[in-house]
Amino acid sequence: MPMIQTQQLLIEVRDSGPKTGFPVLLLHGWPDDASAWDAITPILNNANFRTIVPMHRGFGRTRFLSAKTSRTGNVGILALDAIGLMDALSIRQFYVAGHDWGSNIAEALAVGWPKRVPRIAMISTPSRLGGLKTPPFDQARRQWYHWFQATERGAEAIRNDPKGFAQIMWNTWSPDGWFKQAQFDRVAKSFHNPDWVAVTLHSYRSRWGESAFDPRSLKLEAKIKATRRLSLPVIFLHGGKDGVTPPKGSEEMAKKFANFRRIVLKGVGHFPPREASVAVAKHLIRHFATH
Repeated sequence: MPMIQTQQLLIEVRDSGPKTGFPVLLLHGWPDDASAWDAITPILNNANFRTIVPMHRGFGRTRFLSAKTSRTGNVGILALDAIGLMDALSIRQFYVAGHDWGSNIAEALAVGWPKRVPRIAMISTPSRLGGLKTPPFDQARRQWYHWFQATERGAEAIRNDPKGFAQIMWNTWSPDGWFKQAQFDRVAKSFHNPDWVAVTLHSYRSRWGESAFDPRSLKLEAKIKATRRLSLPVIFLHGGKDGVTPPKGSEEMAKKFANFRRIVLKGVGHFPPREASVAVAKHLIRHFATH
């Protein structure tokens, strides 16, 4: 995968498909990496879409250009990274499909750059328009890893065993047997990035006010919180067996979008791009090919 330089980063990215095809930015989730889209990009490319698939800051070979740059990971700063990447590639307008972290980044891009992002697809992680509310106790229990990261003992445990921390999520967020250990081991190499832990901790701490947002992203984060409804076409794909955010967690999303379609994938857990690649690709093509 080639490296693309932006203002703050050297980003590992895969750019494939016809250069004349309409660009689709594919954003991976956590704990995962850009290979989540490997089975999907050829299908999109064959449908005449150009696909741009980056590794987020803190993942894979993506690196900060300066040791002085804060190792932040809130949604707003990740959206700014994405815009910086598309600027570096001289891509003005593009669609976005995002899984998990990528889902909220896609939404942030639609909020911040509506003329550049005419359609988005969100997968697994529901909307955060209007700001996050403290979850009810049953959902707070599923999100134990959020609160664990807010403690110093939790942070130290993650620093000592980042791979073990990530493996727990793969083991419990989808039905048993959905992946082979060798597959996870390959993906986990992306977590060897020296900034993975810092970016991960900041992502979860900042969303609950335990750490401040990256200063560069304050205006965008404020705009996301102030936005109650978006008008662009949005599709949301949710695994029917999602072990961290059950389907009921996205039942009210339609209220936040004027043009919205929600699809529950039966028998699929939290990682639809990996668990149901063909189905996800077909839904994306149908959504993005409708002008």
